[in-house]
Amino acid sequence: MNVVRLVKKAKNGSKEALLQLIMAEKDDYYRLALTYMENPHDAMDAMEEMIVKVYEKIDQLKKDEAFYSWSKTILVNCCKSMLRKQKRLVLIDDWHTSNEGQPCHEPKSDPYLSSDQQMDMKELFLHLNEKQIEAIQLKYFHDLDYQTIADMTSVSIGTVKSRIFQGLKKLRDHYRGDFGG
Repeated sequence: MNVVRLVKKAKNGSKEALLQLIMAEKDDYYRLALTYMENPHDAMDAMEEMIVKVYEKIDQLKKDEAFYSWSKTILVNCCKSMLRKQKRLVLIDDWHTSNEGQPCHEPKSDPYLSSDQQMDMKELFLHLNEKQIEAIQLKYFHDLDYQTIADMTSVSIGTVKSRIFQGLKKLRDHYRGDFGG
């Protein structure tokens, strides 16, 4: 698959070319969205939003060969936007619950609860801040390079490296503390 050729076709209005580009990396997009959204339904919603934005903004892509890092950045931004909206909705639901005394909704079930390994990771991540978790997940779960992570999170490479280093140091220190190593 020639990414540059397909991007040029997509820029000229070919929906088929854009679909080919997206389908070639659909699993990577899904895993990335799931990392942020934590449930399959919301991950799919984020991907749909990303596809619409990519379609609308494809002419703004400066380097055709950078399509995948550009589109993944859009996906991350879609996820973060959706999460901000969800937080506002949860706050409204919490306010409603506290005033009425009745729960407004059932809590979301966590798809990770069935996996001991994921529970262990979530417990370890409790010791890190949000930005360290994000950097570590993008680096080690999605195998992204520092530059791509920096672009996606709108920080410098040095900041990305620092977040990863400090986060891993906290995890090592905690791990040694728990197990006497």
